Amino acid sequence: MDLVKKYLGRKGQKINQNLMLSFWRGEKLNIRTVLVKNLKVEEMKRTGSRAFSTLQLLPLLLQFMNKNKSNFFQKITDWENWPLPFFQFPMGIVWLWFCLKSRSVWFFSSSNPSLEFGGFEGEGKREMYAQLPPGTFPKTVFFEPKQLVSNVLETVAAEKFRFPVAVKPDVGMKGLLFRRIEDAERLAFFHARCPVDYMVQEWVDLPIELSVFYIRHPNSRRGEITGMTWKEPIEVTGDGQNDLLFLIKNTPRAAERVEELAKKHTENLTKILPDGEKYLLTIAANRQRGARLHNLKHEIDAQLIDVFDKISLHAGQFFWGRYDVKCRSLEDLRQGKNFQILEFNGAGAAPNHIYHAGLSFGEAWREVAKNWRALFEISRHNHQNGVKYWSFRRGLNYLKNARQHFQMLEKLEHEL
Repeated sequence: MDLVKKYLGRKGQKINQNLMLSFWRGEKLNIRTVLVKNLKVEEMKRTGSRAFSTLQLLPLLLQFMNKNKSNFFQKITDWENWPLPFFQFPMGIVWLWFCLKSRSVWFFSSSNPSLEFGGFEGEGKREMYAQLPPGTFPKTVFFEPKQLVSNVLETVAAEKFRFPVAVKPDVGMKGLLFRRIEDAERLAFFHARCPVDYMVQEWVDLPIELSVFYIRHPNSRRGEITGMTWKEPIEVTGDGQNDLLFLIKNTPRAAERVEELAKKHTENLTKILPDGEKYLLTIAANRQRGARLHNLKHEIDAQLIDVFDKISLHAGQFFWGRYDVKCRSLEDLRQGKNFQILEFNGAGAAPNHIYHAGLSFGEAWREVAKNWRALFEISRHNHQNGVKYWSFRRGLNYLKNARQHFQMLEKLEHEL
């Protein structure tokens, strides 16, 4: 914005950023207020009252709005870029209706009986893996922070793990504290600083990571896959000339989170990647970590549903949720081979398949509502057959403890 610089010099760039932020938030664009907030007293004296004339600064506002209107209207019309509360609000009415019909705030708590709180939030991976068929998930051992480092290393060696390995909190979310550990020394470092129960898991080096949303009514042995997405994590490609930091800053999805990625890859920021070499920036392939989602609904068929029916029926207690799976190929997954289940997310699972699928907001809303109706019906059936809804106090206390736990993980994410 040249007019800002004309009036205020080097302060112009900062004020431009604040104007854009106010514009997006829907605040009234009081140019004089923005100027006063960002000028030091000395600068206010130097610029004089002329800079604060609304009539003189009106062209600045018009230029700003004209320059940014295309981006503004793109955000308004593209629901995938809306702040999460805006997207959730109309669907919250549907959720409230199901609460009223079931006469329980926690109606979903009976959806997946073998998962705590129905797998809505705060459930452990230990209980989840215990119900999967052998061979369908990576070799895993669990540790507590009170265990000696020597015991951890001895157990990992006795179980014949090969580095690198994956470590994750037993109770986690959004990829928090998910780490790739390259050697025993780094595992010892992680254990000494991790205050929560965690697991060591063999590293799954399969090329395709999928989210498969699966629903099965308790009275049926046949389920359905309502959506499937391929999750593509952020990576950069070397050019043989520029270092990693340059590549991060000049790769679209990575450029949006330079500070976060720079902290994670401090040791390699000055490294120059060979031409064509791929470098993975995030190991947690989810939207919160910048992963790109590709809709694969057209790949869903009876053969694929058969595979997940067998998995669901093994323990008979997984009725509603999302499987996160790695596989060598879709064809192998259809044949039930060369795949590993990373985790199963229960009643709190997000329907990732609504993103990047070309859906309007109304279509996305209907898809979520359809899945929630199935969650309500499954939960009501289980409740009527002995799996009671959680009491209000029990659910509230559980959520409070879970949120405190996740806040601690978010803090540790920047320290470990």
